[in-house]
Amino acid sequence: MAHLELIPKDNVSSFRKLAIGSWKTAYDPTVYGTMTMRMDKALAYIEAFRQKTGIRLTVTHLLAKAMAEALRRCPDANAILRFNRIYLRKRITISTLVVQTDGGKVDLTAAKIEDAEQKSLREIAAELEAAVQNVRQRKDEALEKSKGTIHALPYAFLNFFTWLISFFMYTLNWDMTWAGMPRDAFGSAIITNVGSLGLDTAYVPLVPYTRVPIFIAPGAIKDAPVVEDGKVVPGKLMNVNASFDHRFIDGFHASILAKTFREMLENPFEHFDKLDDVAPAVPAEATPPVSAAG
Repeated sequence: MAHLELIPKDNVSSFRKLAIGSWKTAYDPTVYGTMTMRMDKALAYIEAFRQKTGIRLTVTHLLAKAMAEALRRCPDANAILRFNRIYLRKRITISTLVVQTDGGKVDLTAAKIEDAEQKSLREIAAELEAAVQNVRQRKDEALEKSKGTIHALPYAFLNFFTWLISFFMYTLNWDMTWAGMPRDAFGSAIITNVGSLGLDTAYVPLVPYTRVPIFIAPGAIKDAPVVEDGKVVPGKLMNVNASFDHRFIDGFHASILAKTFREMLENPFEHFDKLDDVAPAVPAEATPPVSAAG
């Protein structure tokens, strides 16, 4: 079994081939961008969803679903490079970074949602919660095995090891689960909520060995004056910060992703799960109020 399900992309433009030849790794071609969005309706939607379902929906869940839909609309952005050739992923997998604390040590691990574009917010929230708990409680055997391997490595070999594992899993597309490496651990895009740290704007560096070309970092939601119908009114604003690999994602692709994010997050009642269709909450303890950090 292959590590990823892939199909080669044909009809690559001359610019794309030049970009691939110009930048050897993801260190060089990173592009950064920020867009500011109104979040008043998104927060209202989250609160209404929580009241209706009892599920602790967050901004991260909305972003995961919006990112998956954006990649569905722009499949060229759902890709990796192998031997300088673009390969499109057959599946859309969205990951979020999870903080682990153990014995005073802080670690970051990815929790993923496979086929996220096909799933409802209820399913995404449930899967992500289960994945996060497995990570934090160290119940993910493949992940723990891979971490054990990394911890045992001498520091002098870390660079070579990450290059070698990336080469095996992505360039050669080998299934390395036998060696304790989880299949597609990082997915198509990674979301990390820097707003939980109180930051408005922060750009996450691309990590070459993951072969993930898109990192999304939502900032904290802040009260700010906005213009509405020609008048200045109070509003809720959030920066969505992005880092992407310019070797095969350019302004055209970024515009599709940005438009999808704005369309869905600023009009959530029209583009996410219809509240009339979701099942009501079962009797349980009250859900906490919506957090701006999400």
